[in-house]
Amino acid sequence: MNAPLHREIPAGLLDADRALADVSAQWDSDIVKQLTDYIAIPAKSPGFDKDWSQHGYLETVMRNAAAWVEAQKVEGLTLEIVRLEGRTPVLFFEVPATGTAMTETVLMYGHLDKQPEFTGWRNDLGPWTPKYENGLLYGRGGADDGYAVYASVAALQALKAQGAAHPRIVGLIETCEESGSYDLLPYVDALRTRLGDVSLVICLDSGAGNYDQLWLTTSLRGMASGTLKVEILTEGVHSGDASGLVPSSFRIMRQVLDRLEDSKTGRLLPESFHCEVPAERLVQARATAAILGDEIYKRFPWAHYDCGGSTTFALPTTTEPVEALLNRIWKPTLSVTGAEGFPALKDAGNVLRPYTAFKLSLRLPPLVDADRAVQELKHLLEDNAPYQAKVTFEGGGGATGWNAPETAPWFERALNTASRAHFGADCGYIGQGGTIPLMNMLSQGFPKAQMMVCGVLGPKSNAHGPNEFLHVPYAKKLTAAVAEVIAALPGARAAAAAAA
Repeated sequence: MNAPLHREIPAGLLDADRALADVSAQWDSDIVKQLTDYIAIPAKSPGFDKDWSQHGYLETVMRNAAAWVEAQKVEGLTLEIVRLEGRTPVLFFEVPATGTAMTETVLMYGHLDKQPEFTGWRNDLGPWTPKYENGLLYGRGGADDGYAVYASVAALQALKAQGAAHPRIVGLIETCEESGSYDLLPYVDALRTRLGDVSLVICLDSGAGNYDQLWLTTSLRGMASGTLKVEILTEGVHSGDASGLVPSSFRIMRQVLDRLEDSKTGRLLPESFHCEVPAERLVQARATAAILGDEIYKRFPWAHYDCGGSTTFALPTTTEPVEALLNRIWKPTLSVTGAEGFPALKDAGNVLRPYTAFKLSLRLPPLVDADRAVQELKHLLEDNAPYQAKVTFEGGGGATGWNAPETAPWFERALNTASRAHFGADCGYIGQGGTIPLMNMLSQGFPKAQMMVCGVLGPKSNAHGPNEFLHVPYAKKLTAAVAEVIAALPGARAAAAAAA
C-alpha cells in the first residue's frame, strides 16, 4: 500500500482508480495467502463442533486474523479479542474519525466460523484443501465469510492511503454466525457503549446476483430449525413379522409433515408463516428479474440425464423470474437437512425401524417472528400424533429475518457511484434467502442506520456446499466500493447539517 497522504482529501472525493489499485495489490500480495491459510483450518461453528473449545480451531483463526490486522499498522487502530465465559470469542477493533467532528460510527461486521465439510467436492478439491485457480479461491469459509475482516481492513487502508476523511469505524468479527449467532447478542450488549452511534453498518456476509455490478441486500429470510422424531417401537423388528400391523415410523413422519407442508407444491400451510411482500420489494424484484433473467434459477447445479439423445435437466418450482425471486426470499420453505434412524444402504436388512428423525430447516419470510414460529411448529407437529406414536420436536432455535430500512438519498448515490466506478453499472438490489441474525439485532438497536449488506456469494459460489469458492476479482472491486461508500458519509452528513 502507498504511504498515507499528509493532506486531507475532501469527503466523498476518493480516487476510485487508485483505491482499486491499492486494494488489488493488497489482495494479490497478502490477502489471498491469508485466506489460503484460513481455509486449511477446520474452524467449524460450535453448532457443528461441540468440542470447539478443546479443538482450538476457532481460537486459531481468531488469533491469526487479529495478528494480521495488528500487523497492518492502520493509523489509530486499536484491537482486542473479547471473551465472555463459555462463549465463542469476538474480535473488536476501533479506528477514530479523521478530519471531522462526527460522533457517528460505521460498524463493519464479519465472521470466521464455518459450515461443516459436506460431500461431493471435485476430486482435486476439498473443504480444508484450498486451491487458487483462475481467480477463484476454493475451500470452505473463504467467501462465507472469512474474507470479511481482511477486506474491511484493506478498505480502511485505501482510505488512509489517500488521506480521505472518514467517520469513526469499529469492527465486530464473530465466531458463532453459522450456528445462529446465539453468542453474539451478549457481546453486543457488553460492547454497546463502545459501539457508539452507528450510522452505517457494513456487513460483508451476503450474496451477489452476478459479478457485473455491486449488489445491495435488501432483505434476509429468518429461520426456525429443530429435530422432529417419531418413535413407534423400542427396538427394530422383522419387517415380515410386523409390517402391516406396526405402522412405519416413516409413514407417520409423512403424515405429521403433511400438517406443515403441501408436498405437491411446497407451500407451507399455516398462514402465520407467511407475510405480505412490501411494495418497494416487489418493484425491486421486477428490476432485478429484468437484469438476471433465467440465470436466477439456471445457476444451480441441476441433476440431469440423457433421454433419447438429448439432455434432460431437473426443473425448478418456477421459471418465471419475478416469482422465482419472491419464492426464495419472501415465501416460507421447508427443507430436511439431516436424518437419523436409517442404516446405510449396504446395511439395510428386512427390519422395521423403531424410529425416524429428521432435522428440519424452515426458512421464514423476513417479517415473520422466528420464536413464535418455533413454538407453533412444536404444537403443530406434536399434537394428536397418529397411532399415539411418540412424536417430539426439539427446537434448535430461531432467527427472525430482516427487511432493510428505507434507503437514504446519500447512500443510494454512494452505492451507484461506487458500482459505476468499478463495474460500469448501477448498484443492483436483491433479497437473500439466507439468514444473518445480527442484522435484525442491529436494525432494532440502531433504527436510523443505513445497512450496506453485500458480499461475494454470486452464481455457483455454493456456500455451505461442495466446491465453495471466493471470486477474487469481484472481492477486490467490492473492497474498493466499500472504501468509497465510507468516504461518502462525512460529506453527506455535512450537507445534511448545512441544509438544516
